[in-house]
Amino acid sequence: MTLLRFFLLTCLLTLSACSGDDDKALQAKFDAFGTEIDISLYGVDEATADKTVVLLEDSFSEVNNTWHAWHPSVLTTINKAISEGKTIAVTPDVASLINQAKILATASNNLFNPAAGKLFALWGFNQDDWFVSHPPPNEESINEWLSDIPTMADIHINHGELSSDNPKVKIEFGGFAKGYAVDAAINILQNLGINNAIVNIGGDLRVIGSHGKRPWIIGIRHPRKDGMMASIALKSDESVFTSGDYERFFEYEGIRYPHIIDPRNGLPARDATSVTVLHTNASEADAAATALIVAGKDWPQIAAAMGIDHVMLVRPDGQIELSPKMVDRVRLINNATPPIIREIEKLTP
Repeated sequence: MTLLRFFLLTCLLTLSACSGDDDKALQAKFDAFGTEIDISLYGVDEATADKTVVLLEDSFSEVNNTWHAWHPSVLTTINKAISEGKTIAVTPDVASLINQAKILATASNNLFNPAAGKLFALWGFNQDDWFVSHPPPNEESINEWLSDIPTMADIHINHGELSSDNPKVKIEFGGFAKGYAVDAAINILQNLGINNAIVNIGGDLRVIGSHGKRPWIIGIRHPRKDGMMASIALKSDESVFTSGDYERFFEYEGIRYPHIIDPRNGLPARDATSVTVLHTNASEADAAATALIVAGKDWPQIAAAMGIDHVMLVRPDGQIELSPKMVDRVRLINNATPPIIREIEKLTP
């Protein structure tokens, strides 16, 4: 178990502004999912906080061990069965998460496509040394994958048994598992009667309650510069998730290859540098941020289909695009160019 150290929080960088003594919170950090988990609790004593965060660390570890895409896990066992054309028994919790992912994938027109694990593997992102310089996959291997694109609709769960009629299916929840883990952590806090907290996983987070007499205030990282590009004062029970091309990438012969792959063409998404989604549910925010950065200029239609109405997108030229409801929530920092407001409307059939 990771050694947990709590301290009084008077200025949580990128999460809240400095405050007086009446607004102190307890904070703990530990590692999971290959990143730092930051827990901030308000209104609890240190003994309670210590016990609580041990439970949260166990929860994150359980999610990671269940859904890890390449280390031995429940997920790798499922993927092995799919590749061999076999049926495999799954628990109700596993079935529930996969079914949730199927619903979100369908709503996103499969721009969020967790069944595309073999495509992610082609690009070298399903391994511990994904950041090491290496050649991108050749056109022939990408076209072979595109010849029969697997989707979550190829996965069938009946009476506790999972199967797929497409051996190309390989489930990978990189754009979803973090949100699921955050939602699970918040459920633990609420069941313990803790109603004022932040659970932050590498900058993606969900908050409940408030920070004393004021809201939790979070910062949104600039995708191309050091520091923050915006801040948001969060209401109780809101999540903020960002997908950006700066998060995971490798370089080869002077070209930068980000990890967000467009399943329509098998290539890295290039039409946006980051997308931030504000939503009540962390799992849905996580999946939507992935889908919308792939959608690029068509993000309003995909957002509408997914039921997302708070969006901030940054284009490669630095131009910021906001949904109307996000205008009322986000405070842009040092922004010289006015943002473009785009209505969220479904495409006309």
